[in-house]
Amino acid sequence: LAGTRIICDRKFLLECKNSPAARTPPCCLPQTPAVTSLAQSSLVKLEELKERNESKEAMPGEQPRHVAP
Repeated sequence: LAGTRIICDRKFLLECKNSPAARTPPCCLPQTPAVTSLAQSSLVKLEELKERNESKEAMPGEQPRHVAP
């Protein structure tokens, strides 16, 4: 067999999870909409939904409706 096998124990891997380096994205990571960052259209949709919810809350006398996600 060719190649090198890297073996790590469970304790080491669990410690790596809490490392500051594991919490920050790499500096050379490309910005891909909807993968590494929110797509612009998604941001617009979120803003529209927020405005709708705020306007529904502002209407007096209506019963709140539950909308399925």
